[in-house]
Amino acid sequence: MPVAEPPAQPPTTRTTPISPSTPASPVRAAVVGTGGIVTGSHLPALRELHGRVRLVAAVDTDPARLTAFRDLAGDDVHGYGDLDEMLAAERPDLVLLGTPPALHAVQATAALRAGAWVLCEKPLCLSLAEYDAIAAAEGTEEGGTGGPYASVVFQHRYGSGAVHARELLRSGELGRPLVAHCQTTWYRDRAYYSVPWRGRWATEGGGPTMGHGIHQMDLLLHLLGDWTEVRAMAGRLVHDVESEDVSTALVQFADGTMATVVNSVLSPDEVSRIRIDCADATVELTHLYGHSNDDWAYTPAVHARDDERRTAHWRTPAADVPSSHAAQLDGFLDAMEKGVRPPGSGTEARRTLEFLAALYKSAFTGRPVGAGEIGPDDPYYHAMHGNHPDWAPKEQ
Repeated sequence: MPVAEPPAQPPTTRTTPISPSTPASPVRAAVVGTGGIVTGSHLPALRELHGRVRLVAAVDTDPARLTAFRDLAGDDVHGYGDLDEMLAAERPDLVLLGTPPALHAVQATAALRAGAWVLCEKPLCLSLAEYDAIAAAEGTEEGGTGGPYASVVFQHRYGSGAVHARELLRSGELGRPLVAHCQTTWYRDRAYYSVPWRGRWATEGGGPTMGHGIHQMDLLLHLLGDWTEVRAMAGRLVHDVESEDVSTALVQFADGTMATVVNSVLSPDEVSRIRIDCADATVELTHLYGHSNDDWAYTPAVHARDDERRTAHWRTPAADVPSSHAAQLDGFLDAMEKGVRPPGSGTEARRTLEFLAALYKSAFTGRPVGAGEIGPDDPYYHAMHGNHPDWAPKEQ
């Protein structure tokens, strides 16, 4: 299939929100990048929500990959080899970014300036400096008619189990949170790093801290709220790459909760886990790449075990909505209809990225890092390695 030629017209910045979506007027969406994450996650989500959103265009610099995607997505999806050409020709309402991380900031900014809302694969960008540049390209809320906005894909926040757990924690139903554990222990072999952009600071932004554990750490912050201090270590123990292959951290939250964090791509027994011990119960999530209600468990404290009336409410809800790209996209479309900032954007998304920058800074400097400490004059504001890409030699 040939790449479509765009008409000679510039992109137009949209200053008002799109009209509420109905089956007769779905959101017009475009995908950028047609590799595995778009084919395997975004395309099924778009199909699941076909009454609310319609895929009109796809962008990829690889003509063969683009052709294969269009064969899968349908001939009515126009193909382009260049993002700017697609934005000018299609003027989409929504752009879904599934390209390698180093491209996210430039592509998100271009889409926002063309008037499109953005839902981008993690990480949204490679530094706090890039994040703030993206935020500067967003629209502003004025009487609920704001936008466009950029949001990052953090699908683990979504699904009925996560929603229920957050409600219980924030309402105090489980008692005060005291101790937490966040674990992303996965395994990646040498072949995984044969992809040129992986394991490199300039193209991936970091190792398992940035590219793998980011999901569980974001969910931990989503459940517990603001963090205040990080003390961390990182190492390059096995893989011959620029970035780390393991990191650990001790974290204190604003309410006093203390947590441990482990991110690894060296672990044959793979698991993703969050555990939060509260005064009246322990809530635990154990899964790998996605969760449903059955992956959440609640264990009452001894003094609460006989209070069936209370503990019955802790059990996961009857409706089971798994965490997924579709679950997040559904909420994102709700925000578009209302012209309000979508979940997973703004200060919430920046908080997670700042947490990662603080983890790296603490690991590389050997001292604790506080929330709000990393500003424009700090090298860790501009790069996760803080201008020290050779921070740790590979262990022998």
